[in-house]
Amino acid sequence: MKDLASAFTAANASVFAKLGLDPKHADVRRSDRPDLGEFQANGALAVAKAAGKKPQEVAQSVAAEWTATDLSPAPSIAGPGFLNFKVTADALTKRAQFVADDAHAGASSVEHKRRVVVDYGGPNVAKGMHVGHLRASIIGESVKRIYRFRGDEVWGDAHFGDWGFQMGLVITALEDELGGFDDKAKLDVRLKALTLDQLEAIYPAYAKRVKEGDIDVRDRARKATAALQGGSELHRTIWKAMHDVSMAAQKRDFASLGVDFDLWLGESDADPLIPGMVEDLDKKGLLEDDQGARILRVANPGETKKKKRDDGTVVEVESPDPLLVVSSEGSAMYGTTDLATIVQRMRDQKPDLILYCVDQRQADHFEQVYRAADKAGYAKRDQLEHIGFGTMNGPDGTPFKTRAGGVLKLQDLIGQAEEKARQRLKENEIGGDFSKEEFEDVAHKVAIAAIKFADLSNFRGTSYIFDLDRFMSFEGKTGPYLLYQSVRIKSILRKAEEQQIRAGAIEIEHESERALALALDAFDGALRAAYDKKAPHFLAEHAFNLAQAFSGFYTNCPILPSEGAVRASRLALAAATLKQLTLTLDLLGIDVPERM
Repeated sequence: MKDLASAFTAANASVFAKLGLDPKHADVRRSDRPDLGEFQANGALAVAKAAGKKPQEVAQSVAAEWTATDLSPAPSIAGPGFLNFKVTADALTKRAQFVADDAHAGASSVEHKRRVVVDYGGPNVAKGMHVGHLRASIIGESVKRIYRFRGDEVWGDAHFGDWGFQMGLVITALEDELGGFDDKAKLDVRLKALTLDQLEAIYPAYAKRVKEGDIDVRDRARKATAALQGGSELHRTIWKAMHDVSMAAQKRDFASLGVDFDLWLGESDADPLIPGMVEDLDKKGLLEDDQGARILRVANPGETKKKKRDDGTVVEVESPDPLLVVSSEGSAMYGTTDLATIVQRMRDQKPDLILYCVDQRQADHFEQVYRAADKAGYAKRDQLEHIGFGTMNGPDGTPFKTRAGGVLKLQDLIGQAEEKARQRLKENEIGGDFSKEEFEDVAHKVAIAAIKFADLSNFRGTSYIFDLDRFMSFEGKTGPYLLYQSVRIKSILRKAEEQQIRAGAIEIEHESERALALALDAFDGALRAAYDKKAPHFLAEHAFNLAQAFSGFYTNCPILPSEGAVRASRLALAAATLKQLTLTLDLLGIDVPERM
């Protein structure tokens, strides 16, 4: 069954076609002015010139042709030619009953199913996860769930950064610490004792030395990277120890965040494909020698940008920049492994689409890689899409950091949120009768709901200010508020079951019932928008609107105290709301506890 907006659009398109008007302008959507109508259409303004009439006259013609139907009476006209519709009680009742009975809560599936890889997460080996990994993980997980729910075959891939210069840098640091790698027994003991905390101290220290101009460390790290990628047994042994320690910690962090992957692969998994790929690129005449390195030009003829030289002069240079495929030391670069990963995915998953959920500041890099893949014939440009996102910022408007100015670990952020959740639960007198285990489970779910909803309620392309106190409120547009409303409905349904009260056929009579039924109908539109735009905030907005509509319904339409068919109908509306609300939250990656 179509959602009401789609049903209105189809009916309005028929009227447009009958009047000789272009039906592509017959779109009907939810009204911005619910006092005038629940749905509206502005197409009369778009077709008026072609029809040789004023918009008001076109709207009058459409309204006159719209005889009363089961869907709606004839529309009213407002302003210069806006058509306003009100749904009949019968149509709204049928739609609400469909949502209540439908396993997908009224959501439609995609018409043409696709094979999709979602690349998200992306932490580096030898470094713990921090708040900078939060948005990719949260948004990517939600996009994966949305695509899968609508019927696509989807793989989520963590795509770990485990094969680049940072690996060579840590290997160089360990070499200095041990005074070389000649003593294999000493190295073996060191690797067995290796911890993530040690790696997190080693990497930034040596990265700082390179940044400050230590050419010796830089060059040795480059050679170590080349040796690793070249198959050196020694370097790969050290790499595996770093990899295993990091992976154990990162799997723990992802699990704590409620994020999971179908593919736990890294850049290293594409490494075996690189020699053959480089040879293929060379045979196709796509590689050029450039100061000892090998590059692939991705700019089309005439594509340039202005660039300021060190001496202040401005020149035109090709844009996008060439993709550096092989460094002067012979090692594969960041873009090389990304290109090889496309080859790997096209071979293994054969996707119709690969989505990259990565910071939008990486847009230029991905444009280089996508163009290179297209030029090489590995994937078409429209099969590759970057889902960029803004930053999570502190009160000063810059990327979130600790008070000391460092990068906050993800586990520390979750820990802070859990502590705040415990405080809020106690302040609201929730959990006094819970066991310690249940209380901690609820506190964790409240914490994760606060973090995730705060992020996903914003359009992914924008940055936002992280304010834990505001996000943890049980009132307003927050994750904890949505959990509370969900749990409230669960409590009502439990009491009904205890009293052996059964839900029945839905009948829409009261205005608050009407508002709730309209909110339930909106799920499919929100889901389609989230899918088409790869933007979970549409679902976050729907979840809040649905919870608000239920709150008004709960206040104005007593459920259990009512009687007979009215009580059975209202209980069915409550059950439909819970099903759709928990489903929406699940698509956002948010779990609902049984009670609060």
